Amino acid sequence: MASQSQGVQQLLQAEKRAAEKVAEARKRKNRRLKQAKEEAQAEVEQYRLQREKDFKTKEATALGSHGNLSMEVDKDTNEKIRIIQANYQQNREAVVNHLLRLVCEIKPEIHVNYRING
Repeated sequence: MASQSQGVQQLLQAEKRAAEKVAEARKRKNRRLKQAKEEAQAEVEQYRLQREKDFKTKEATALGSHGNLSMEVDKDTNEKIRIIQANYQQNREAVVNHLLRLVCEIKPEIHVNYRING
């Protein structure tokens, strides 16, 4: 019987060692999963930063050309304003004189649609 109890003791010890090994393996697995998750997170963050950098570059290129268009529109607008003001200065007096002549020189006439009933 002693050998049986010794065999049982050996089995219990073996079972205990196996449980310890399984627990240690689970710990290693959990550590490795955590490490893999952190590595994946770092990789995702690096990819996101790279894509954001690419986007900023493309955005700057697009807005840069848009900014040039805005400057061209402003330049054209200022040129047109300058031309209009120059035309105003040249023609101002002639237009005022023409308007005054039309208002002051009245030529009374009978309208063509007016009929004298007779």
